[in-house]
Amino acid sequence: MAQTSQDRPTTEDMRYAPETTAWTGWVVFGGVMLITLGAFQIIQGLVALFDDGFYLVRPSGLIVDVNYNTWGWVHLIIGIVAILTGLGLLAGNMAARIVGVAVAVLSAIVNLGFLSAYPVWSAIVIALDVIVIYAIIVHGGDLREG
Repeated sequence: MAQTSQDRPTTEDMRYAPETTAWTGWVVFGGVMLITLGAFQIIQGLVALFDDGFYLVRPSGLIVDVNYNTWGWVHLIIGIVAILTGLGLLAGNMAARIVGVAVAVLSAIVNLGFLSAYPVWSAIVIALDVIVIYAIIVHGGDLREG
């Protein structure tokens, strides 16, 4: 079936259409990783709340000397906010970009304080937080609507 001139976009349509770049995949990756990291933070928080014997050191051996209930609530709140922010980021919301960077920075700092309790996992989360920050800051505008 042949296309008519009415089916094809005109140059005027193309001029105002938002240009999608190949970097959009990075932003989608950042949003999905933020949702995944949020889920992991929630799991880590629930473990801290219900099974504090799971971790390698007692609360006095942590960088910040607070009990695991406090750590659990902090991880739980960060996780919930991260999941909601990741969903907003996938929708291209500008506020989600700002909150996403703040949540990823906060998550990295909290996991730095939690490093002695669960070193390998905390290091992995910190590295993924840095990648999420990169994806949001450098390529976040690629999902913005025209």
